[in-house]
Amino acid sequence: MRARPTIAVLLFLALVFILGGYLARQHFGEGLSIPDMSSNCAANGDTEVRLDSEQMGNAATVAAVGIRRNMPEQAIVVALAAALQESKLRNLDDLGHRNDHDSLGLFQQRPSQGWGSPEQILDPRYATERFYSALVKIKGWERMRVTEAAQRVQRSAFPEAYQKWADEALVLTLALTGQQGGAIACDTAPGAAKSGAAAATAAVQRLKQDFGAKAPKITTEQHTILVPAKDAKTGWQLALWMVANANRTGVTKVSFGDQQWSAERGSWALTEPASPQVIAEVLPAK
Repeated sequence: MRARPTIAVLLFLALVFILGGYLARQHFGEGLSIPDMSSNCAANGDTEVRLDSEQMGNAATVAAVGIRRNMPEQAIVVALAAALQESKLRNLDDLGHRNDHDSLGLFQQRPSQGWGSPEQILDPRYATERFYSALVKIKGWERMRVTEAAQRVQRSAFPEAYQKWADEALVLTLALTGQQGGAIACDTAPGAAKSGAAAATAAVQRLKQDFGAKAPKITTEQHTILVPAKDAKTGWQLALWMVANANRTGVTKVSFGDQQWSAERGSWALTEPASPQVIAEVLPAK
C-alpha cells in the first residue's frame, strides 16, 4: 500500500533535481561559472563590473570592433552580454564535454554551423565581426530586449540567459565607448614579454588591429606612445583601451586630459598639465 506514495515522492524529487539543474544552467551558463568577483579590473557606472585582465582586454576588443564598424552602442551591449554568458569573455578553446559540441571562442561559435574555421573563430576580432554581421541582419533588433537580440544570433537552448548580463554589458559599453572618463582601472603588473620600443610598437599594432581605420596616426618615442584624440570621447575610448590591455601590452601609465592611470597605483588620479592627447608608457627597455 505504501509503494505508490514512495514512487510519487521519488518522481517529485527527480522533477526538482531536473528543474534545479535547468535553472542553474540558465543562471550560470552552460557549464561555465560567473566571472570571478575578486578580479583585478573594474568598470564603474551605475554598478561596478569586476573582471580580470584577460576578460577586460577581450571586452575592449568587442567594443573597439563595434566602434570600427560604426555600430550603435546597443549593438555593443548585446555583443558583450552574449560574450559574458557564453564564455565569461574568455577566448575558449575546445572544452570537450564542458561546452556544446564544437563551440569555440568568445561567443562559442561552431565551425560546423558555418561560423568559420576554428582558427578564425579563435581570433576575437573575427568572432566579434561575425557576431555583429549576424546581428544587423535581424530586422528590428534595436527594439528588442538584450536577450532577445542575442538569442536571435546565438540560438541558445537557454534564450533568457543573456538578460542577466544586460546591466554589466551596459556599464562596460559606456566606459569603452568613451562616455565615462576614467571609468576603467586595473590593478595589475604588466605581463608583456617585450619592453621599451618593441613593447610600444607591439601595443600600437594591437590597437590598430582592434580599431582598424578608426585608429588615429600614432607615434612612439622609445617607451612612450602618443595618440592624438580629436575629442574627449575618442580620447577616452583610446585611453581606456590602453588600460584594459595593459597586462598584455606592458603599458604602465596612461594619461589623458587631467587624469593619469598607473599600473602601480591601479587607479586614476588628477595630473598636471592636462594632455590633449593620450600618452601611454610601457615598460622601459631592460
